[in-house]
Amino acid sequence: MSRPISTRDLTPSERRFLDAMSELGFGRFESVQIAFGKLVLDPWPSTVHDVKFGTADTAEPSERPEQFDLKQQAAEFFAYVRGIEAGQIRCLTVKAGLPFAMQVEHGPTVTGGHRD
Repeated sequence: MSRPISTRDLTPSERRFLDAMSELGFGRFESVQIAFGKLVLDPWPSTVHDVKFGTADTAEPSERPEQFDLKQQAAEFFAYVRGIEAGQIRCLTVKAGLPFAMQVEHGPTVTGGHRD
């Protein structure tokens, strides 16, 4: 499995999902399909936004350059997904726009086995 270092190393669907995680900020994505190491984003997965009241969390998302180095969490997330032949992310928790934790269901591989 290849580990991306920068946004230059991402596929269009990975970049789209990275932007969606950043826009979400805090929350989760549910039922994200994976096929041959790629995120299947059509149909778009369920998105649940965490909303807290009485906090000073009013910061707008900051502008970021077109190309930038990935944070470790994002690089590890995409590397993990690229290593899955077939499966589904049941739940991906996002904190501060970055992948934090996920539950993954691995499907059978072409050879009939499962990835551990």
